[in-house]
Amino acid sequence: MDSQRRRLLALSGALAATSLAGCLSGGDDDSDDGTNGTDDDSSGDDSPDNGDPPTAGPSVDDERLAELAAGNAAFALDLHRQVADGNTFISPYSISAALAMTYAGAAGETETQMRETLRYTLGDDVHPAIGDLEAALESRETTEPVGGDDDEDAFQLSLANALWAQEGFPFHDEYFELVETYYGAGIEQADFAGDPDGERERINDWVADQTEDRIDELLPDGSIDDLTRLVLTNAIYFMANWADQFDPDDTEDAAFTALDGAESTVPMMSQNLRTDYTEWNGHEAIELPYVGGEVSMVLLLPAEGEFEDFERELTAEELFGIFDDLGDASGDLRLPRFEIDTDVQLAETLAEMGMPDAFDEVAADFTGMSPEGDRLYIDDVYHEAFVAVDEEGTEATGATAVVINFESAPARSFDLTFDRPFLFCIRDKPTDAVLFFGRVTDAGAAQAE
Repeated sequence: MDSQRRRLLALSGALAATSLAGCLSGGDDDSDDGTNGTDDDSSGDDSPDNGDPPTAGPSVDDERLAELAAGNAAFALDLHRQVADGNTFISPYSISAALAMTYAGAAGETETQMRETLRYTLGDDVHPAIGDLEAALESRETTEPVGGDDDEDAFQLSLANALWAQEGFPFHDEYFELVETYYGAGIEQADFAGDPDGERERINDWVADQTEDRIDELLPDGSIDDLTRLVLTNAIYFMANWADQFDPDDTEDAAFTALDGAESTVPMMSQNLRTDYTEWNGHEAIELPYVGGEVSMVLLLPAEGEFEDFERELTAEELFGIFDDLGDASGDLRLPRFEIDTDVQLAETLAEMGMPDAFDEVAADFTGMSPEGDRLYIDDVYHEAFVAVDEEGTEATGATAVVINFESAPARSFDLTFDRPFLFCIRDKPTDAVLFFGRVTDAGAAQAE
């Protein structure tokens, strides 16, 4: 299978699988079936025999796109480890795209911190590289349903970006031109100052429309106020049938042991199939392609009792190595149906990961967006993602909103000591009437007896 195309879209599926690893029950028994059915180039023969995890980099031919994929994967794993709590599902692509549009307007130390935290090793080239990636992803939209059934949406992948800008605020034309050029982002005029909640509802309606109503309130009450000046949004929607579907008649209740050892009964899908598989050091991975073969889900099953160590230590290089080691195999697969809806606010998380200045009213520098950019800062980053996996296939969607606010006071700092003669007055603020006026020329003589 084409490893370039697999890498471009497998990241979010792999991350979801990492947080759910353990979904493949009976892994040790199944590995025997898989290796017995392999051919000469099976990964069962090629898997490392020294116990070390497989390592590799992305094999995309385009050097710039390969570097983007490697950085995005590293950021995805960093972020996953920060937000993982029980069943968790995120869209690293959506978060990175929304923050990349924000990064385009950053300057100074804010830009440096964002670049390092988000793993944007390409510098300014990150924007044309993301544009190339979005073009590649959008080309997946026209895959025809198997069997020519025009009434069935066997495969759908859609992406959308939009900027919602306070009308009359002095944004740089060059900034808007950049995000329109590389992100296809429409620029919507908004009246945050006059109708913040109305604009919040308008943005939520846009997100709901882009995600087939799976995400209908990305921005909660109070997330937008009259100091908001810009909201940057990304949405991604994916729905596809498995290339080899599970037969619902073969789904049976079975035991699933949770991370804490608790056991529950879940609907366990099953089938015998031929697909790509690998195993190393007691860990296993399997790839389930969707209709068209260009997109797949990669499921990772750590060795029993090693889930937390595996999740904590997994690197982008190892993830790509696993992708490379996947090879032709056949056997029995059992996978539970599951559905996850995750919503998170990422301001504190991203600050702790290394970009605190972007969220600081005084330190933030977004002068690449506006001449007033030294008074703009990220108030919060809102993200929601949903996934449902069943016998037919997968529905997954994610949306991200970066809310940029204008600080209510000038971005000034001071260290002021009244240690010499000074004047003072007491005024009525609404009328500027000076009620009292005075001077202190000798503070020592002005002490109470």
